[in-house]
Parts: sequence; structure tokens; C-alpha cells
Amino acid sequence: MKIVSNFIGGKSSLSSSNQTADIHNPATGTVENQVTQSTAEEVHQAIGVAHQAFSHWSQTTPLRRARIMFNFKTLIEQHRDELAELIVREHGKVYSDALGEITRGLEVVEFACGIPHLLKGEYSADVGTGVDCFSMMQPLGVVAGITPFNFPAMVPMWMFPIALTCGNTFILKPPALDPSASVRLAELLTEAGLPDGVFNVIHCSNESAAQLCTDPRIQAVSFVGSSTVAEHIYTTASAHGKRVQAFGAAKNQAIIMPDADLDATVNALMGGAFGSAGERCMALPIAVVVGESTADKLIEKLKPLITHLRVGPGIKQGGEENEMGPLISAVHQKKVLDYIDQGVKEGATLVTDGRDYKVAGYEQGYYVGGTLFDHVTPDMKIYREEIFGPVLGIVRVPDYQTAINTVNSHEFGNGSAIFTSNGHYARQFVHEVQAGMVGVNVPVPVPMAFHSFGGWKRSVFGALNVHGTDGVRFYTRMKTTTARWPTGQQTVSEYSMPTLG
Repeated sequence: MKIVSNFIGGKSSLSSSNQTADIHNPATGTVENQVTQSTAEEVHQAIGVAHQAFSHWSQTTPLRRARIMFNFKTLIEQHRDELAELIVREHGKVYSDALGEITRGLEVVEFACGIPHLLKGEYSADVGTGVDCFSMMQPLGVVAGITPFNFPAMVPMWMFPIALTCGNTFILKPPALDPSASVRLAELLTEAGLPDGVFNVIHCSNESAAQLCTDPRIQAVSFVGSSTVAEHIYTTASAHGKRVQAFGAAKNQAIIMPDADLDATVNALMGGAFGSAGERCMALPIAVVVGESTADKLIEKLKPLITHLRVGPGIKQGGEENEMGPLISAVHQKKVLDYIDQGVKEGATLVTDGRDYKVAGYEQGYYVGGTLFDHVTPDMKIYREEIFGPVLGIVRVPDYQTAINTVNSHEFGNGSAIFTSNGHYARQFVHEVQAGMVGVNVPVPVPMAFHSFGGWKRSVFGALNVHGTDGVRFYTRMKTTTARWPTGQQTVSEYSMPTLG
């Protein structure tokens, strides 16, 4: 049985603790590999390796850093299938979805290849007589990323390409459930020409990883996970003087207007709610439907599609690819099933029931079938909390104003969408909705890499979002210089506030 190792200082290494965590194949429920579990001292040492590498890497020109990232881009394209297979085997998502994840991560790599332009700064000549003013963007030092199980390749690639090309060194703490993709990315970075120690992967418990938020050598922390943990990391790391971007939970909602194209809307909801078995922070688990007739028609179209979802292992095995794979673990499967039980107890109408779902030949896999609830209300737990599974809820409202008030009253504000053919309502929604990412007839409005990703309210802690220009700002500090080159010595002391003109 393979043991997934750390990657520190340009080479693979197992922890001296001899402790490991099991890596399950969610499709079969069997243990296929293990991952090493490092000690707190080994985490401390990894930070030291990154700290030592920073001096030389930060002085490497942005153009040379970009060329290494160009090499990395080529290697990702060459090894795309290999990476997708790792993701399918450890996460469980279907193969095409794994390829899509890699593509979205690769887009940030492509964005980071333009770092010489992004770091140009600003220049103003003659802000005063004989005085020029200019700014430069300089790296922070050692930065850390703590990433979730649902996107084992994409989310790390939302962080480290920009951090590295800005001149920082990086410590990645991936999830124990599906860690192999992170290590393979580290190997490809080394093959691309990245110096040893600039990018490091360490596997450890949350307790051992806590020092990423407290060690004085760490300058910034990026986190994606639950809101409770995100708030804790934000509070802890900020108290220790670090920059933090911490992305938490979501309960994304779509308003369905009576004038929406119902066939197109149904297709969008199916992908938004059941893609990757709902294990996306940008999943679409709630449809706020305006009008009883609209809701009835929507459910009539949704029910047969959900009932006949192709659910099974992610690897394509001849014939049509499955549309939905298993959940990540037995623990998470039970959590989602408990939410479905809770929805029934709370009085929501269970239209399609994904409990007791078995896939022939994969009876021990962590499967939950597509589930649809009608008559969900905002006081229900299945509305308030993030289920992170293949469960779609229908909330019925009489008009647009009630719909927007319903959406905006939720504690999370990650993403939201509207489905309509009316430009007036679409524009009004874009301006009024309290969410960081907004879709108009788009179910999963994840911004492209040259824009920035992030939510509002309790979906995010920290002022700057991930990737795009916000990502560059997060991983650099600005230095602004005001310069004068006088022809003679200044002979008079000036005690008033300096002014220029």
C-alpha cells in the first residue's frame, strides 16, 4: 500500500512519526493508500526550509518566475489525465468534472504567467517641482495555504501560482482525504524548474498545522473550508500579525422568475445542484421560485431527471459517463443522510429520496442519490445550513421582492443567481443581491482567473479575494517612493507638513 509523502525542500519524505491516515476510494469504500502524518516539529522545520529559500527566490526576476510558471503550465497540460485520475480515485467526482477542475486551476496558472505586467506598479513624473513618485509590489515572505477536499487540485492552484510568481515561498497543507494531487503538483513544479524549498507540501493534523497561523515566519494564510474554522483561522492568524483570506460556507440560492426559460433553468439547476454530488462551495442547493404555477412546472420537469440521474464511480467504464459520483467519505455520507432525515421531520415535502441508494457492484461506496425537497421554508435547518451533498430544495414565494428578501436574509452570501428573460429584474437583482458572485441565467458563477473569487457576509473573512488582481494584492505589499534629485544641498530646515506643487 502506497504512503503519500510530504514534499519539502524539493524531495519527498515520510514523517518520522510513522503515523498515517487512511485514504479511501469513495466509489468502493475501500482503503487504497495512506498519507503520512507529520509532527509539529516537522511542520516547524518545513517553515524553516521555505523561510531559507525566500531570500534567493524573492530576488529572482519576475520574468524568470513567469518562465518557470510557463513550464509548469505545459507540464499540467501533459499530465492532465494523470491528475484527473488521482482526483477521481481519491475524491470520487466523475472524470469530466475532474478534468474541469484542472482546467479552472490551469487558468490561474495562465494568469500568473503575466506577473511581470501585474507587478509593474505606478509611476508619476513631476508630482512636484523636480519630484517623481513611483510604487513597486514586493513579496511578503513565507505564505501558507490550507485547502479543502472538494477541489484537491483547483483550490491550491488558485493560491500558489500567484503567490510564487509574486516572489513568495509557499507551504501547502492539503486535506488528508485526497492529498495525492497536491504532491504531484509539487513534483511538476520542481520539474518545471522551481528551486528547492520554494514550494512545500506537508501532511499533518489540524493541531500540528495550527502553527501556520502563529509562526512569526509565516506572513499570510489562505484558507478554504467551513465558516467556523475560517473565522477561527482569520481571528488567530490576524492576531499574530498575518494577512488572512479565509473562505467559509455557502448556501447559494437562485431566484426563478415566471418568465424564465424553464427547460434551460431545469438543466442549469441539475448541474448546479448535483454536479460533483453537490460538494461545491458554489453549488446551487436552493431554488427560490416565484409563483405556485412556476414551482409546480419546475418540479414536474425536475423529478424525472433527478430520478434517472446516472450515479456511480467516476472512472468512465464504457458507455455513457456517470453524471454523479459518490460523496467523499462515510462520515460525510452520514451527515448528508441526516440532513435529509431532518428535512422530512421539519415538514418539507420529499419529492425524490436519495437515501438507501446502492450502486450495483459498488454497494460499499459512499453514494447518496439525487434528492429533491419541495415547500422548504427559511426556518428549516435544510435551508439554513450548508448540506454539501446532492440535495435541492424548493422555496415557494409570491413575488420578486419576497424572493430577494429571502435570499438576502441568509447569513451566507457566497453566490446567487437569477433565471429570467426580463432585463429589468436581472439588473435589479444584480444591484440588490447581497452576494459576492452573481449569475444571470448562469447557475455556477465562478469568475474567470483574471477576476477575483469571493463571497460576502459569513462566507468570507478578510478583505481580499482569491486570484485575479486581488490575489496579486494579497501576496504583495506596496512600497511607494517619492524622490527628488536636487542640484544643490538643502540649506533651510522645513518644519511644516511637506506640500508639492
